[in-house]
Amino acid sequence: MASTVGEAVARIAYLSSDLILSVQPALGAHSEFSKCLHALASNRTPGIIAKEPEVRAVRHNVDPLLSAFQPLRSGRLVSVTTSSSILLSSIPHLYKLAKYPIVIHVALNPYGYPDYSEITSIRQCGFIFLQSETLREGQDIALSAHALAARSGKGVIHFFDPANSDSNDPISAEDRALVLNVLDINAVRDYQSTSIGDSSLYVDEGRQPTLVENEVTSSASPHNEQLLAKDSPFIKATNGNESSVGSSVRESSVDSRPTISSASSVNPTTTRIVNSEDIYKFLSDIWFQISAATGRIYNTFKYSGPDDADSALFVFGSTGLFVDEILAAKRSDEFAKCGIITATLYRPWLGNSLTEAVPQTVKRIAVLEQIRKKTVKWGPVLLDILTSLRTGLSTSGAPLVVGHQLGYIEPATARQGLRGIFQNLKSASPIQNLEVGNHQQSRDLLSEYSLEQPKVESAYMKILDQVFGERLHIANRLGAANAGISASIAANPEFGFGSLLARMDHRKRFIDEVREAATTRDFVTDTPQSWLSKWALSAEDPKKANSLAQEAIARLSTDGSRLASQLLSSRSLFFKESQWLIGSDAWSYDLGNSGVHHVIASGANVNMLIIDSQPWSERAATDATRRKKDIGLYAMNFGNAYVASVAVYSSYTQVLEAMIEADQFDGPSVVVAYLPYNQENDSPLTVLQETKKAVDLGYWPLYRWNPNDEEKGESSFSLDSERIKQELEEFLRRDNHLTQLMNRHPEFSANLSESYGSEVRTLQKRRAKDAYEKMLDSLYGAPMTVLFASDNGNAESLAKRLGNRGKARGLKTMVFAMDDYPLEDLPGEENVVMITSTAGQGEFPQNGRAFWDTVKENAELDLSQINYTVFALGDSHYWPRKEDKIYYNKPGKDLDSRVAFLGGKRLINIGLGDDQDPDSYQTGYNEWEPRLWQALNVDKVEGLPEELPPITNEDIKIQSNFLRGTIAEGLEDPSTGAIAASDQQLTKFHGTYMQDDRDLRDERKAQGLEPAYAFMIRCRLNGGVATPSQWLQMDAISSSYGNETMKMTTRQTFQFHGVVKSKLKSAMRGINKALMTTIAACGDVNRNVMCSSLPTKSAYHRDVHQISAKISDHLLPATTAYHEIWLKDDNDKQTKVAGDAIVDQEPLYGPTYLPRKFKITIAIPPNNDTDVFAHDIGLIAIKGSNGRLEGFNVLAGGGMGVTHNNKKTYPRTGSMFGYIPADKIHIVCEKIMLVQRDNGDRKNRKHARLKYTIDDMGVDVFRSKVEDLLGYKFEQPRAFEFKSNIDTFGWQKDEFGINHFTFFIENGRIEDTVNFPMKTGLREIAKVHKGEFRLTGNQHLCLSGVHDDDMENIKGMMKQYKLDNVQFSGLRLSSSACVAFPTCGLAMAESERYLPELITKLEDCLEENGLRQDSIVMRMTGCPNGCARPWLAEIAFVGKAYGAYNMYLGGGYHGQRLNKLYRSSIQEEEILEIVKPMLKRYAMERQEGEHFGDWTIRSGYIKPTTEGKTFHDDVAEAESEDEA
Repeated sequence: MASTVGEAVARIAYLSSDLILSVQPALGAHSEFSKCLHALASNRTPGIIAKEPEVRAVRHNVDPLLSAFQPLRSGRLVSVTTSSSILLSSIPHLYKLAKYPIVIHVALNPYGYPDYSEITSIRQCGFIFLQSETLREGQDIALSAHALAARSGKGVIHFFDPANSDSNDPISAEDRALVLNVLDINAVRDYQSTSIGDSSLYVDEGRQPTLVENEVTSSASPHNEQLLAKDSPFIKATNGNESSVGSSVRESSVDSRPTISSASSVNPTTTRIVNSEDIYKFLSDIWFQISAATGRIYNTFKYSGPDDADSALFVFGSTGLFVDEILAAKRSDEFAKCGIITATLYRPWLGNSLTEAVPQTVKRIAVLEQIRKKTVKWGPVLLDILTSLRTGLSTSGAPLVVGHQLGYIEPATARQGLRGIFQNLKSASPIQNLEVGNHQQSRDLLSEYSLEQPKVESAYMKILDQVFGERLHIANRLGAANAGISASIAANPEFGFGSLLARMDHRKRFIDEVREAATTRDFVTDTPQSWLSKWALSAEDPKKANSLAQEAIARLSTDGSRLASQLLSSRSLFFKESQWLIGSDAWSYDLGNSGVHHVIASGANVNMLIIDSQPWSERAATDATRRKKDIGLYAMNFGNAYVASVAVYSSYTQVLEAMIEADQFDGPSVVVAYLPYNQENDSPLTVLQETKKAVDLGYWPLYRWNPNDEEKGESSFSLDSERIKQELEEFLRRDNHLTQLMNRHPEFSANLSESYGSEVRTLQKRRAKDAYEKMLDSLYGAPMTVLFASDNGNAESLAKRLGNRGKARGLKTMVFAMDDYPLEDLPGEENVVMITSTAGQGEFPQNGRAFWDTVKENAELDLSQINYTVFALGDSHYWPRKEDKIYYNKPGKDLDSRVAFLGGKRLINIGLGDDQDPDSYQTGYNEWEPRLWQALNVDKVEGLPEELPPITNEDIKIQSNFLRGTIAEGLEDPSTGAIAASDQQLTKFHGTYMQDDRDLRDERKAQGLEPAYAFMIRCRLNGGVATPSQWLQMDAISSSYGNETMKMTTRQTFQFHGVVKSKLKSAMRGINKALMTTIAACGDVNRNVMCSSLPTKSAYHRDVHQISAKISDHLLPATTAYHEIWLKDDNDKQTKVAGDAIVDQEPLYGPTYLPRKFKITIAIPPNNDTDVFAHDIGLIAIKGSNGRLEGFNVLAGGGMGVTHNNKKTYPRTGSMFGYIPADKIHIVCEKIMLVQRDNGDRKNRKHARLKYTIDDMGVDVFRSKVEDLLGYKFEQPRAFEFKSNIDTFGWQKDEFGINHFTFFIENGRIEDTVNFPMKTGLREIAKVHKGEFRLTGNQHLCLSGVHDDDMENIKGMMKQYKLDNVQFSGLRLSSSACVAFPTCGLAMAESERYLPELITKLEDCLEENGLRQDSIVMRMTGCPNGCARPWLAEIAFVGKAYGAYNMYLGGGYHGQRLNKLYRSSIQEEEILEIVKPMLKRYAMERQEGEHFGDWTIRSGYIKPTTEGKTFHDDVAEAESEDEA
């Protein structure tokens, strides 16, 4: 069913096109047609012309018809759905598009009272114009338009008033058989086979729709000539035999005109241009087909009314009200014998058809034109009618024609309006151009596309407000009052520029007035004169002028003279404004004619901010012939403008710098700002990911260009990102700026000289394979090509091992990642082995997705000559629900089936590796590989070489020369951003991990680039305490070397991300300069020692913190490799002995260090804010009778790391060993660590943590070994009580009356955003703070040691930067998340970037159930490694695949009890469906003081986990045991 004409038309357009351009007011706002179109596309509804038509949304203000040219020229049938608002601005395109078979469906605006002048103004552009009036007509005429375009080769505009059919009943959907018949697929396919080739939009290629005409002999009507369009041959269609009842009275009107006959004979042909008679004949045939099938009859002009009418209305406007009134007229009414005429075919105007349509009895015709923008005396339709009726062989009987201007008529006054029309029409002297109705319609009906700033674009506006405050003036601000000027005009650059020029002239005159006033004696006092003189001298200096303005205004206000009052009437002009024009990338089209050109060419001191919203990922779909220009390059070529290219989601700091520099530049400034989005309500995460791709790949380089810098001897160009695009590179080369830039930044050279392009990737694939084949030419065995897709390295390792084993058996083997292999070579291979692991929800790993997509979609790929087999790696229990079993090894199974379908012959059946088997995937693999050798006849080869065992972490450590490896050499290698794999393991001991940006992986791969490698640096910060100077140094490091953010981790330290290899050593030195280090912050050593922040007991905290530092220092590795690699300079020569060998000693660790990581934490009851039960060693501080530290209860064996569905891995809480006095505790920690060093599992890293060692040995045995080393036993544990494991936010006083404030830092991320300049605020506070900063174990921050004297200043700064807000929900305050995407290589799902959004979606439920203030501990991690300690949370979500999480319940609120699996692999919708009712029940059923985790156990949702070994027992969602 179709209930609106827009929907009916959209459906026809979708069926009848290859491409539909959906012109919309905004990407997130629907037009009359777009909702239906996008629904059809998202449901993958098949079309008739195209299997899956493409629907492309285009904003109405970005010259949308430009997108039609390239598809039309390549033989695609294009339709456009739009409002009439774009027509006038598109006139230059319409004249060219009229020569192509394009259909433009136009809903006339404004709704309720449309302006038909937008149609009459373009009537001469060469298009065919069709009009529909009702819902049913809209469907039929839309179909007619598409059929006519295909047959004639000309463009067709179908226009209608959408309000005209509001009262129509819904109609049935279109008849696909009829659409297929009428469209004439043969004609369509002929056009689709043509391609015009490339040509400029500015050049008329001379295309004309022509006909190949057969000379026809016929015995039927004059309409039976058979015509053949050159571009789209007309072939007579058969008539349908279906009929239906029309939806209105007018649709059922009868026409007696003869119809086209099928009787004809064909003779020789001639070619000529399509003319109006041809169009009429095509249209008549189309309407004959529709009539034969449905009974609905259409003519070029439609007449409704009595056959003997004496008068008629010709309406070019909204007809609905008049039709109803005239057809219901009584005999006594003035218009009883009146008919209505409308044009179904408006252009070409067929005058003869009009005279045929009007009954001969009609003597008077009233022409009603609904044209609001009248520019001439006589309306265009009136002139058309007069020409038709008053010309010809005889005009003596022509009716009298009277023109009327039709305004808006309320339904209640329609009869009255008609009466007035007919009174004038029938009068002796009718008034021409009589206005009927209200031409000044109310604003609520003038609903043009409203101009709104998209929500996501508010980011830049907020920055402008922050930087310039009251100085900011936006000349074309949306919503500003501009008398008599429409919003669309007021928002354009020309208007804004003109208003700014006027404003600047006004201020210049005002300055002259002030200077003159300063020399007069017209003031009551002498005071104003001196201040006015000072101000006039500095009027153009923003700082001085605005400072002096306040003083001058104050003096004038107290003077009381007439002159003072006169000056005060223009007081705003005392301030030097920062004047801006704001625009979008719509300004990027046809720059030579836009206001942008005028601003730059003028040299005026005007700033422009132009926001570009085109996503990087959408750029390929953009028509290459669109005239969107690079405004930055355009402005730089003028040479007189400041230009900056910025992206707020890439570098907030650079945006600030650019805006400040633009304001200071005396001349035009252009800041082009990137903010990519598909919908105006896109999430910040989506915008961030798109921005990163564009900046990283050079599509949107960040730079600043200041031509004034050349005068200072400095370079004009500053590059703020690492890659530039080809066009910018060429500009820089022209004036030698590129050479200067490379000299200043040699590390950028490779990137600067490389342009992006997918052809690079194709070339790399070809070269790699050619080199491989050349290397194998000397071998004589059978070929075997091994292709792999691998996420975690297992499939890759198997593939490479298989390749080596194949070589040993005499085979010519090649091994490639699937996406690195040139797929066009696959049909020519002989033996192909494909090995793939399973990613996400049954998806291909990242380096096999492009390969699979091509194999899956290419039905013409012939693989009949290849022999193949597949081995798949998966986990049969990873997706435990029965309905999800299809995901088990799905990529491998799909690939096996698809290759077989394409003709491939199986060497052997697919092999399935299952992580649940005793030897994991190796069990299945060890059965599969021998069968492969047998199939290839190489199973009985003798004398195979012995395989070397794989290199393990233990091998890497022992061969590293005490953690040196080849790190130093790798850092000096400029050819890659990476370091060697073995060094990646070793750098962890130095406090840094190599990572890559996973948001960019796919795009960089597609561009032939290596991953965006960068390093994470983690500091070692004892107890999480830093000085203000250290904070400032960390802030500077993050800005200078990292990604401008700092991460406070769950282990109370700083973490930096995005440090590229070339900056790594500098960053390390910067950290050392702050008297901090990164040694042993990661790796198989004891890591950062944690300590409760305890703001209320400063002396006690000091005692405990000193112990944490003592333990940390005592357990530090002794190697000098850290100093040698990162800190020494050329003058710092390392002492070497025995030749070149450096000999170190590791008295605690030995050369292989520990089996796995080792973590120690201290908690101070009653606060367990460090999760003391979760670590290898947990120390519970015991207070003595004097209120100071006495000793510690010692826990050992805690740990969080788990592997999904591997029940041999589990989290564990620490076991109580006993009490130890404070002065011995560092030795006790050492001995526990040494027992783990000597007894931990060094063969299986998944089983190497202390928790497994203790469970394997037993607590008593392990404890006794520690006691043996100590020489004494643990004492009985002392009493303690924990009441919370979250932070207390806000102000608190300690025992000395000193103040401490705990900030809420969501998930520990310190950054500046548009809404929250947190990083800047903390930096400013650090400059004046006299105490210390304490990082908490929950990723928050305590400003510690604020004296009462400093409170007012600190509070003021906190308020200024919005740092004083702690009024968040209890759930948010108690939440925590790990980093996960995009930098963590282990992440399976989002965490830090997603948890805040999930909490937002739950907060309404919390509010409704009175739980807003209740603390519920919720944690999220992107993988099961447990960095945010999720297994202790009351409710936890652990990433399983992208967008899917395991849900855990029942953790202890005090961090003392593990939770348990409640649901597996659920997505957001399911999470909300589960959690919201659960929260409601909790609110209703909880007992006094009962925490959420305890309640979930009592209420039966989950069973308690009593120890780590029972973590997998009695889960709420049992895994299905069915085989996949």
